[in-house]
Amino acid sequence: MTDRIEVLPEGLVNQIAAGEVVERPASVVKELIDNALDAQARHIIVDIADGGLGRIRVTDDGIGMSPTDATRALARHATSKIRNLEDLEHLHTLGFRGEALPSIASVSRFALTTRMPDSEEATSVAVDGDGTADASPAGAPPGTTVEVKDLFFNVPARRKFLKSQATEAAHISDVCLRAALTRPDVRFTSIRNGRGHADFVATESRAERCRQIFQKVTLQRIAGERDGISVEALLGAPEGARSGATALHLVVNDRPVRDRALARAVAFAYGSVLPPGKYPVGAVFVDLPPDQLDVNVHPQKTEVRFARSRLVYDAVTRILANHLGTVAWARPSYPGSHRPPFPAPSSPAPHPSATAASLRPDTDPWDLRAALRQDPADRTGEQWGESVRGGAPQSRAPQDGAVQDEVVPYGATPSPSTSAPPLDDRGFFGSLRFLAQVRRMLLVCEGPDGLYLIDQHAADERLRYNRLRRAYADRAIPKQRLLFPERIHLSHAETAWIGEHVDTLDAVGFDCAPVGDDEVALRAIPALLARTSPQRLLREALLELCGEGDRDFGARVD
Repeated sequence: MTDRIEVLPEGLVNQIAAGEVVERPASVVKELIDNALDAQARHIIVDIADGGLGRIRVTDDGIGMSPTDATRALARHATSKIRNLEDLEHLHTLGFRGEALPSIASVSRFALTTRMPDSEEATSVAVDGDGTADASPAGAPPGTTVEVKDLFFNVPARRKFLKSQATEAAHISDVCLRAALTRPDVRFTSIRNGRGHADFVATESRAERCRQIFQKVTLQRIAGERDGISVEALLGAPEGARSGATALHLVVNDRPVRDRALARAVAFAYGSVLPPGKYPVGAVFVDLPPDQLDVNVHPQKTEVRFARSRLVYDAVTRILANHLGTVAWARPSYPGSHRPPFPAPSSPAPHPSATAASLRPDTDPWDLRAALRQDPADRTGEQWGESVRGGAPQSRAPQDGAVQDEVVPYGATPSPSTSAPPLDDRGFFGSLRFLAQVRRMLLVCEGPDGLYLIDQHAADERLRYNRLRRAYADRAIPKQRLLFPERIHLSHAETAWIGEHVDTLDAVGFDCAPVGDDEVALRAIPALLARTSPQRLLREALLELCGEGDRDFGARVD
């Protein structure tokens, strides 16, 4: 009988562990920042070169380590942060496994220099990927500096899956930003290729730190406590909401996390003013007893598990909703309408036949009986052309200076110009009988099996989307150039992606280019979508096109 099971060598074990902990250069930066914060640092400097592939250097002014601890820290599962199982259940530190440093050292050329405040000299430890640590005395100020060079030099299979230097640098910037968000009392300085990139000075509150980060967003501060759960949030208006939760930062016990359910709880607090699938811009901080939180869930500690998740989500929603309901932007600016992306140059005088209900700003926009009032003076036809076949009837333009009525009731005998086309040419939506338009938002239609309410804006977007798909298939997407380029603030990762995929965006009708690390200039949009906000269009496109890996571009458009 032959024995086949063997204990793996230490170096291979560390490289396997590195596959879980060290996904990309940003993962290295995150682990080193966590260690610096646990070491009570008040100033952390992140210096990278070549997107972190060439060099990563993280320097802090924390408590440092003794010569013995500096060497021992490179052993697997060696840590100063827990001693027993009870400590694991009451964590007050970001790190606790003792895996980060040995994992990083096993896939890079690693050097650590550290000095305690009461020591006369520092200690330097170097590891060259083979697991052998060489320690020697050195001169350095109090604190710790970790330098990582040639990441994945001995694991070429991992290195080839990394993105471009710009993309990797953008991910590192996002890690630094999230860390700065969690600890406003710490100064964070970022250096890229020898040049200063960002500097978040220490502040006295989370609100001030959020203002440093979300410079161009007006934030509402909300704070409250419920069932022992403390919630503080700084959130933007629903008009600035995005289709993904990437701009909504979640922090639990000073730890940045990803939690879809928690993000949905935040969005739910906005009520009906936030469309489904949209998330606000801002940050939400949740603090609860450590024993109610399990952080030992994800290898990179980006996910957590709540002992009483329903209680946490309910507390977040209720605390936020109680305040958001009193904010001015939490209500429509005028009944039954969406704020246009650009201000109209002028407004025509009200039509003499407009009803009092349509002119009173305090009228309930959802009073259906008032909305469907059968006033003969308000009646007008509705055209049923291609928009019906695409799922969105479009109102006939007003003539002779008249404004479009708030409600368009169905006339008893439509004129020839407004009668519907034959049923066999219109599909399902063409078979519906149009009854009324409610507050320029909903179309009330009668079908063979009941009434249908159609969101005319969503239907119109679907129609335009179908046209855009056909134009892309024919490689003939016309562009609408903007009178002035629109500068749009994006995340570092999104900006880097645009810089690398200018041709990709051009194929779908966008002309844009980065003008900084977190801003782009948009010069043209697809002409078929010219009535939509350019900023919203670009953000929606990025949500669909970014983060799709190597998936075929045509499949992403579909």
